[in-house]
Formats: sequence, C-alpha cells, structure tokens
Amino acid sequence: MKKILPLVLLSSLVAFCQRDSSVIEELYVLPKQLKEISGIVYTNSFQLSWVLEDSGNANEIYAVDHKGKLQRKLTITDAQNIDWEDITKDQEENLYIGDFGNNANDRKDLGIYKIAKDSLNNSAALPSYKTSFAYPEQTKFPPKKTALFYDVESFFEYQNNFYLFTKNRSKDFDGTTLLYKVPNKAGFYQAQLLGKFKADGDYQNAAITSAAISPDATKVVLLSHSQIWVFENFQSDNFFEGNVKAIPLGHFSQKEAICFKDSKTLLIADEKTKKIGGKVYEFRFN
Repeated sequence: MKKILPLVLLSSLVAFCQRDSSVIEELYVLPKQLKEISGIVYTNSFQLSWVLEDSGNANEIYAVDHKGKLQRKLTITDAQNIDWEDITKDQEENLYIGDFGNNANDRKDLGIYKIAKDSLNNSAALPSYKTSFAYPEQTKFPPKKTALFYDVESFFEYQNNFYLFTKNRSKDFDGTTLLYKVPNKAGFYQAQLLGKFKADGDYQNAAITSAAISPDATKVVLLSHSQIWVFENFQSDNFFEGNVKAIPLGHFSQKEAICFKDSKTLLIADEKTKKIGGKVYEFRFN
C-alpha cells in the first residue's frame, strides 16, 4: 500500500484539528509487533478480533482480545502473503483472507483463502480452498496511469459471494471506486462489475482502504484514512444504489481496516506510522 507522506500527514492533521472532535473512541493499542494492520474481523464465537498484515509480513493471522492482548497466532500454510489486504468472515464464522493487493495493477495471481472456523484453535491451518479471479475489464498489466483501477484493499462475504471495492490509484484521482462480485467457491472466476461510486476528497481522504457489511445486512460501510461512507436502503447487491452518507471521523491516520462488532458498532484499526496509529477504535451508530 502507499505510505502516507509526512508532509501530507501533517497538513491533514492540521485540517482535522480545525474540525469537530473525533467521533471515534480509542479502545486499545495493538501489540507492538503488529505495525502494518491491513484487515480486521470480529468473531462472536471466540469473542476475539482477528487481524492480519500486508505484503512483506508473515503468512499469519492474529487474534487479539478486547484489551489488545495477543491471544493466538495462526500460521496459514501453503499460502504466501503476497499482499494480504483484508480479512472477513461468513455467517458460520469461517474466515477469508484477501490476497489481492495490487499497487502496480500488474498482478495476475489474485486470490482469496478460506480458513475453516474449526481450525482457528490450532497453531497452523491449511486453507480449505482458494478462490482465484481476474477483472475482465483489465486488458493490460499494468494499464495506463490514468486507468489504475485494479488495486483492492476491501471486501466482505455476503450470501455466498465476495464483494470487492477497488482502491483507485489512477493519475488525476477522482474518488471513483468499483464494486466487483466473485462467487465464494473454489476455482477461477471472472469478477462481475456491479457498480461505481465516487467518494469526495483527495487520495489521502477518499481512497478506499476497507469495507464491511453489518450482521443484519442493512448497512455497508467503506473506510478511508479520515472518514466512512455508509450505504443503506439498497434493494440489490449493487450497494451503491442505496442511500449514502459520508461521516468524517474527525481523526486522520493510516486507517486500513474496518469491521462490524455488531449491527451498531464498528471496529477500525490503523497502521503504526512513526508515533501515530497502531490502535483499534470504536464507532457507534445512533
């Protein structure tokens, strides 16, 4: 993923100091060894949050409790961490690891690993299967700098499908994110483009870094470094056709992970960048 430049970070912090106070509450500091969190998912059956780190880190996922204490470390065997960018679950609380980070838009080995719930008590787990996919709209690897639409850091599982939200890295960034659908099955598939959404803001404030759907399936949220977008009242799985509300968090950091703890509570995690971040926060809907 693209790191935040110190000058950009400073200017963004100054801007947010001029806004209302933060609407997120700090819950805990993540363990020191987890500096590059890129995904988080909460499991009710374990009462733990599972997190992972992105490229350059181990092929492991980690469980932390409500105080941020590391409770478990699970090595995922036969699965290289090329660029793990998000983690999610299905209704049975099997976990899924999204190995689809694609900064340069040149990868042809995008995939999602299923980790069975009954293996989460072990020290190592072999994926139940891998779902591989490609974007049929992408014909060049990489495409032109004005068409770098195929990096993804965000997804969730819903009704036996994966929904992926792209992170726009195009020259002259305009906030556009694409929504793709991939079946939750073993094998290789062409991702189906469902819709587009244009988030307001520059790259640092409007590039999408994570996504989640509420347990009652009434809300879909997208995350950036400084705000969330909440989609409701959608009638199909093109969630962008629903009503949308942007909510500034009043807090700028390299936020890379979001999930629902319950239908009214979000957990948000950020990377450790110098002395900023490396924490988990809570956002509650009214």
